[in-house]
Amino acid sequence: MAKISPLMLAPPVLFMALAGMFYFGMNRDNPNALPSARKGQQAPTVVLEPLGDLAVFADDTLRQPGVKLVNYWASWCAPCRAEHATLELLSQEGVPIYGINYKDDPEKALKFLGELGNPYRGAGTDENGRTALEWGLYGVPETYVIDSNGVIVLRFAGPITPSILENTIRPAMAAAN
Repeated sequence: MAKISPLMLAPPVLFMALAGMFYFGMNRDNPNALPSARKGQQAPTVVLEPLGDLAVFADDTLRQPGVKLVNYWASWCAPCRAEHATLELLSQEGVPIYGINYKDDPEKALKFLGELGNPYRGAGTDENGRTALEWGLYGVPETYVIDSNGVIVLRFAGPITPSILENTIRPAMAAAN
């Protein structure tokens, strides 16, 4: 009878381990969702510099009554450009959106808003990224749904498409009321 070498068992064992990881990874609820340590907690403090002559929002703005969105964006971010029409639509519907311009050249940021429109009730710049660190930002764009108590109900990473708006953002806004 031939003796089986441990090296002969390595490929099938490795294959089974990888297959198991793929299986469990593919069956998660939402494979695109990034975890947020801030969900269910108070929105972190907002410390922003002015962006041109736009109205800057302050920390207390996020604790005022009503549902609101905080959107991190940058002029150099192609997905930010892609989601901008959806933000404009929400703004026209009366949804208060507060923008945080992330690690951007203020002149380029203002040009971006001049070209595409300004959906923000208040905006400021986070040139060094300190506020973004407090919020747990992964990258831009990211949008947070905040309830009347200043609690983060949802963190969405990526551009808000019409489908994401209807299936993710609007339900979170409704739950935040």
